[in-house]
Amino acid sequence: MADPAARGSLKASWKWLAFIGAISLIGGIIALANPFTATITAALLAAWTFTLFGVLQIFHAFRLRASLPLFLWTLLLGALALAIGISLLVRPLEGIISLTVLVAIVFLVSGLVKVMYAFSLRPLSGWGWVLASGLLSLVLGIMILADIPWTASAVLGILLAIELLSNGTFMLLVAFGLRAANHRTRPELRA
Repeated sequence: MADPAARGSLKASWKWLAFIGAISLIGGIIALANPFTATITAALLAAWTFTLFGVLQIFHAFRLRASLPLFLWTLLLGALALAIGISLLVRPLEGIISLTVLVAIVFLVSGLVKVMYAFSLRPLSGWGWVLASGLLSLVLGIMILADIPWTASAVLGILLAIELLSNGTFMLLVAFGLRAANHRTRPELRA
């Protein structure tokens, strides 16, 4: 458990968390209102992330020159990430299709894993929820792949919107919980 000073600092930060949560909710609503723009934003964010990772990995490779195999693998990984990042920056619309296919594959693989996990949990209570989650992931993956390239214009934006809405809701709930805890421990603040 955190010390009293850390708990006090956390309780006092509820306004900041509420502000960030509200911004995240607003961003999620905007992303839902215009999923194509949110999809482009998600693709550009991925592009810059790959580019930065690639550059940092290449710099790191040169620090590993003493071990030739390690240097070469690290350099190769950095060059690959940098190439992906630059490719997404130069041709974001084509990158959106690739990223959407990747998302569909992730859904399919995670759905398959969850279904197999559900059957391994079968005698236990709640295994059906794991199975339902796995089947939902499989259906989403199939739906995305079945409608490529049309789904590519919206899927990433909708997923970004869901993430922003989820994070915003989470942060607001934590903020208001901290606010309530702050008022319980400091009665002089109640009006």
